[in-house]
Amino acid sequence: MGEDGELLARSFEEHRAHLKAVAYRMLGSLAEAEDAVQEAWLRLGRVEPGEIDNLGGWLTTVTGRICLDLLRSRTARREQPMDDTFVPDPVIRPLSRVDPEQEALEADSVGIALLVVMETLDPDERLAFVLHDLFAVPFDDIAPVLERTAAATRQLASRARRRVRDTAPPSDPDTARRREALDAFRAAARLGDFEALLEVLHPDVVLRADAGALVQGLAGSKRLQGARRVAESAMLFSRYNATARMVLVNGAPGLVSVADGRVGSVLTATVHEGRITALYILADRERLRGLTLPDEEDSPHV
Repeated sequence: MGEDGELLARSFEEHRAHLKAVAYRMLGSLAEAEDAVQEAWLRLGRVEPGEIDNLGGWLTTVTGRICLDLLRSRTARREQPMDDTFVPDPVIRPLSRVDPEQEALEADSVGIALLVVMETLDPDERLAFVLHDLFAVPFDDIAPVLERTAAATRQLASRARRRVRDTAPPSDPDTARRREALDAFRAAARLGDFEALLEVLHPDVVLRADAGALVQGLAGSKRLQGARRVAESAMLFSRYNATARMVLVNGAPGLVSVADGRVGSVLTATVHEGRITALYILADRERLRGLTLPDEEDSPHV
């Protein structure tokens, strides 16, 4: 690699975390986000450096275009949007450790709940919403990717914004209240205190558990609504709370259960006025295998 190539590689690395954040929000998959960023690098290698005025802007829109193609392909194969048990890949890290790439992924508090809602958007809506609303890319720059006018692209983002606003469960941004509610939920489940569970759960709480396609029966994927049904499920799986510890999941408090030194499940929640309005659990072994278990000293049992 010549001097120009090394300079280009260094410049690309400066943008990698940002590009992965864009791709993750577009795809909801950490592995696919990595692949999209790698494809952006390959495409950059086929362009003369002098043809790019703004490398960051060029890479952002190219990564968006790659993700758009992936989403359209999913739709054509009818693999996505996922059913109502799907939970996107979580980004987990210890409560006390700061990592620049993880911070970029978690910027703007894009939690699991928002990613779930974004799965209901069509690919063009998702691109317009992610690039404009989350990364402030001008509509004039997004429009060519979608092969639409800037005005039509603006309408797509507006439609997506309304769906996000109307569909996302109510949630308080207060981290302390979220953590307090999760602590109460875990303690009640561990102790088998059904009434305490009902107390911390909103009457219309929704549980979304994604165990993957291969697991069936009680441990299989499910969507439950209502405090009693969710509390009953929590009682059945209370044994997982014995090893659960508090971490950050997409920048918000969450619980990770550990089995044989590996991540067994990841749970996060939305909380409104002190009560849990939605629970999201990923227990798909295949997808969890790619997650790094946070160091225990940084994620103490609580």
